[in-house]
Amino acid sequence: MELVALIIYSIIIWFIFFKKKWLPWNITSQVIVVTIPVIALAATILFMNIVAPSSSDVRAMNYVIPIVPRVTGQVTEVPIEPNRPIKKGDVLFKIDPVPFEAAMKGAEATLRGLEDQLKNAAAKKAALTPRIDLAKKRVEQFTQLAATGAGRRADLEQAQSDLGNLQSEFLAADATESQAEAQIVKSEADLRSAKYDLDGTTHLAPANGRVANLALRPGVRAVQLPLAPVMSFIEEDDPWVLAFYHQNELRYVEPGNEAEIFMEMYPGRIIKCKVDSILWATAQGQMPISGNLPNTQPMAAPEQRIAVRLLIDGKDKDLFLAAGARGHGAIYTEHGKFLHIIRKVFVRVSTKMDWFVAKLH
Repeated sequence: MELVALIIYSIIIWFIFFKKKWLPWNITSQVIVVTIPVIALAATILFMNIVAPSSSDVRAMNYVIPIVPRVTGQVTEVPIEPNRPIKKGDVLFKIDPVPFEAAMKGAEATLRGLEDQLKNAAAKKAALTPRIDLAKKRVEQFTQLAATGAGRRADLEQAQSDLGNLQSEFLAADATESQAEAQIVKSEADLRSAKYDLDGTTHLAPANGRVANLALRPGVRAVQLPLAPVMSFIEEDDPWVLAFYHQNELRYVEPGNEAEIFMEMYPGRIIKCKVDSILWATAQGQMPISGNLPNTQPMAAPEQRIAVRLLIDGKDKDLFLAAGARGHGAIYTEHGKFLHIIRKVFVRVSTKMDWFVAKLH
């Protein structure tokens, strides 16, 4: 940007002293011509770097989701293409569902058997209930007869034995019912797990995005390991634009400040932004908390820059920025607004330079 200002100043000097010759070109004028831009440019740029700081490192970033299959199995279908837009819910890949369908059918059969067992136990209890009531009445009747001497003792004992047998059968049926209910709860959980695994054989896109480098093919065995994703999914709904600054450049920067960036992938285009937040954290600010004394290096580590998150504003909200795109930009604080115009001129002139590709092949 400083080079652009010097070029503009040189054109003005050439126009005044050589083209129109309004002033003589002598030692005095030469000293003045050299001194003025040095002092003015230095003062202007130093102050402008505070009230309208610029960054030569603006990056577009996106969330990257490692895609790890929920189940292990052989891939049968990969219907997506690399580096093509993918909608949320589109199928990314499919795994052979046969073993998981068999497991689900086995769980369903087990659950049906337990439900039948539960029904039989309940029916048996229902059938035993009136018989037990009748047996209790007979015991009462034979007890009264035996007490008056009109009944035989053997009949009373037989009635008591029948009642005990019926009550034992009822308790056994009740125990079977309770056991079946507990097993049904476990079987239902197993069935849900089997259905969950079966659903995992079809992996869907978690958001709108794309897969840049697709190596997964049918026939590959996808493994359920977090450290071995089968692909990396790049989200496109919530891109991050970060501008990196030195710490002393951010003294006046606040959320909501106007910002402008220009990316090399869009030569000549100014992208309007707003400051979202300042990420006041770097790796230098992290010290492990342990029982050991901190190990301070004999030499100071270089200062790490602070990232400022920018939100694309206005008509550029839906502008596509490739993950990893680089560019430049500036933030306009609430101070020194008379210098914002100069910074905006610098930004617009600098973005024109992106039209030129400095390659000889």
